[in-house]
Amino acid sequence: MTALDTPEVKDGVDQETVDAVRSLSGTYKYGWETDIEMEYAPKGLTEDIVRLISEKNEEPEWMLEWRLEAYARWLEMKEPEWAMVDYPEIDFQDQYYYAKPKSMQEKPKSLDEVDPKLLETYAKLGIPLKEQMILAGVEGAEDAPAEG
Repeated sequence: MTALDTPEVKDGVDQETVDAVRSLSGTYKYGWETDIEMEYAPKGLTEDIVRLISEKNEEPEWMLEWRLEAYARWLEMKEPEWAMVDYPEIDFQDQYYYAKPKSMQEKPKSLDEVDPKLLETYAKLGIPLKEQMILAGVEGAEDAPAEG
């Protein structure tokens, strides 16, 4: 890390905390990633994107209203400065707020219908079978018995 890469540490910030945060930065340390074809909403967060996310998730009207109220509040918020850290400004309009594996467009009835790459990722992460079913959107997974 060069001097240009090292942000200034402000007074009152514990050096141990700064070192811990720096240790989280850098290259992906797990050595693998899953290449799954995804469906993305356009980048950025707007009222239209909030509505699209709610529609994609087939949410009830009250949930959409709750999301829209939260979005309106978020628009009025200012980023806090109390943490006394220095980092580049976040461009919230350059982010994806909705992404879903294309293989999950139709709700699967069993794990047999889920993309094997996705299941392999769940296994690498040590996610138990019932949680795999829930994450994959398998119909009735919430009612399935948990395995120990």
